[in-house]
Amino acid sequence: MVEVSRHDIIIVGGGAAGLRAAIAAAEADPSASIALVSKVYPMRSHTVSAEGGAAGVAREDDNLEMHGQDTVKGSDFLGDQDVIQYFVEQAPKELALLENWGCPWSRNEDGSVATRAFGGMTVKRTWYAADKVGFHMLHTLFQHSMRFENIVRYDEYFVSKLLVEDGSCRGVAALDIRTGEMSAILGRAVILATGGAGKCFPFTTNGMIKTGDGMALAYRAGVPLKDMEFVQYHPTGLPGTGILITEATRGEGGHLKNSQGERFLVEYDYGVGQKAELGPRDMISRAIIREIEAGRGVSGSYGEHAHLDLTHLGEEKIMARLPMVRELCKIYVGVDPVSEPIPVRPVVHYMMGGVDTDIDAATTLPGLYAAGEVACVSLNGANRLGSNSLTECLVFGTKAGEKALEYARGAPAGSDDALRAQAEEESARIDALRGRKKGGEKIAAIRHEMNAAMEEGCGVFRHQDTMGAAVNTLVQLKGRVSDLRLEDDSKVFNTEVIAALELHNMLDVAESVAVSAHHRKESRGAHTCRDFEHRDDQNYLYHTLCYHDPSGPRLDKKEVTLGTWEPVERKY
Repeated sequence: MVEVSRHDIIIVGGGAAGLRAAIAAAEADPSASIALVSKVYPMRSHTVSAEGGAAGVAREDDNLEMHGQDTVKGSDFLGDQDVIQYFVEQAPKELALLENWGCPWSRNEDGSVATRAFGGMTVKRTWYAADKVGFHMLHTLFQHSMRFENIVRYDEYFVSKLLVEDGSCRGVAALDIRTGEMSAILGRAVILATGGAGKCFPFTTNGMIKTGDGMALAYRAGVPLKDMEFVQYHPTGLPGTGILITEATRGEGGHLKNSQGERFLVEYDYGVGQKAELGPRDMISRAIIREIEAGRGVSGSYGEHAHLDLTHLGEEKIMARLPMVRELCKIYVGVDPVSEPIPVRPVVHYMMGGVDTDIDAATTLPGLYAAGEVACVSLNGANRLGSNSLTECLVFGTKAGEKALEYARGAPAGSDDALRAQAEEESARIDALRGRKKGGEKIAAIRHEMNAAMEEGCGVFRHQDTMGAAVNTLVQLKGRVSDLRLEDDSKVFNTEVIAALELHNMLDVAESVAVSAHHRKESRGAHTCRDFEHRDDQNYLYHTLCYHDPSGPRLDKKEVTLGTWEPVERKY
């Protein structure tokens, strides 16, 4: 018998967005019961790995209009301007509140909050805590959440299905990884805060847990995924590992160089103009690839790459501002950035697309909300500016918690028996996977082929032929995944079953990315097509909606909310 528990709100995901949503709901109503369900212990959520900073207006030479304009321009005019305006207004409040809760932002000599430059930003508006911002933010949120007795944690529970009754989301089916038993965790509203899906790609900054779980949950429940074609490559990942070398390195004055020792972003204009190393991520990623294609890449054991030179900054500044960068480079590539350049190449970092939500974090399924990277509220459009995402987790995590609580107050509870029956059906499906030794396919083989297809078809540069080939490969892989062979028939910590469930999720998300990308015959932000080199506002100034259908993904359109800033050519 599946165990049933009841709460007012269920939050899936224990990172920055999930914790902020839980705190917002707990503060708004101390009597509300809030379940926080996470497949890892919250302090292992991927927020902990963020390095560079969080954006918010804090200086006299900055203002909300400038932050908004930078974000709209960075989005290549696909960001919804009402969302962007709300975001920039709330950002400084959220960052100041986080400091009140104990986040140790770095300070200037006069005691004011220190800010650093980030790509695509007009002024220094990125708050930082050395280069361990995610670590400190997640610690702060987690510790603050422990003050609230009405937040009930379900650590190491894997949510595999949304429970829907009478057209509304009423809970989740969650597998206790430690025991292998299924639970029906029921509530009047559900918030998804599960992060992105970088592991669909082979070379990514994302940890192993970033498998698109929340996106797949909503997608299979009938909620569209929006703007999935826009996948951000960060310009500076360590070859061979995918470990992120934060944009803060360039914000602090680092230089990108080719094999001839040239600062190619200055010597050659690839759209970043005078900003050079402080251009947007999509443009700098393309510039690095072009340098490599032109024969000016640096050869290495993991292929061609560029150099990121910090040697002119000096040891004192590196240890004060970028200590973790130095540590990572010494451990993983045997390079000390105080005296040697760092090998870097573009690496998959972030999904601009995600679960379609409105400005209130609500999806098209009543009772279901989403916030953070799993969601697409349309803040980031076709390209996210670095350091906006951590603040987005705070701003829209808060909004999701408040709005989900409002909804829950007036929503019916739903039937325990009917919802338990759905969870029992899901439990039977997962039980059938354990020790399924008759299958002929291996998880690793399908995952490897998926990764290769996504890298080839949906990389920094794209082409209609390779995107079409990726779509075809993914259709075949989705057919083969039903024939998986699993060896482990145990219940306790059966990580093979979890890997199989994650693979199903990644294949659904990857297919939505490839199909959406193949449809968009233009170049905009992170979606750069070599056979359609220019942005086409006349035909493609809209959000792509991708719906799940048994016969294959179905695409639709959604208008972009424009406003103060009319689309113009994106130059820096």
